[in-house]
Amino acid sequence: MVRKLRFHEQKLLKKVDFINWEVDNNLHEVKVLRKYRIEKREDYTKYNKLSRNIRELAQKIRDLNEKDGYRAQCTAQLLEKLYSVGLIPTKQSLALANDVNASSFCRRRLPWVMMKLRMAQNLKNAITFIEQGHIRVGPEIITDPAFLVTRNMEDFVTWVDSSKIKQHVMNYNEEVGYGVTMTLFTPSLVSSGVEECTMLERERGVSE
Repeated sequence: MVRKLRFHEQKLLKKVDFINWEVDNNLHEVKVLRKYRIEKREDYTKYNKLSRNIRELAQKIRDLNEKDGYRAQCTAQLLEKLYSVGLIPTKQSLALANDVNASSFCRRRLPWVMMKLRMAQNLKNAITFIEQGHIRVGPEIITDPAFLVTRNMEDFVTWVDSSKIKQHVMNYNEEVGYGVTMTLFTPSLVSSGVEECTMLERERGVSE
């Protein structure tokens, strides 16, 4: 038989609704974190908050009078911003803003963009390359996998000049006769580059 709750227990549980218990979205969150290899849960929380703000802003714009010129101006500015960041595929309709979610931001992270550009075979290798300092966006070397790449910045994602991976790519391209401008990857090429970089990191750590 269950004992009667004490006074302080009743006071603590007074506002708890055991009938309509709130179920969190933890399962979906874990799937997204694993799919995009996000180590910090805070990043996913920020993406969720930003996407929710975008959808709310789109709804506020949609509630304005259709004949109001301010609505057309706000719609064009919002779509231009979302398209330039890479969160929507086109600038045709405001309805595309409703599809923006946390995964939309995850697909703009540097490791995912590297896979899209065929600079890495999987996210694990891409994150390794970034953390070891092999990737730069424009003149800046990026070591944070959470770096978000806009649509215009995709063309400036490349290897650091002193990177061993870049030397492997150049040597491989020269051997197959495609020239140094074309980036081709094979499992053996990527694995050999990762192993060599790992050995160099270990040697550097021992020397220090």
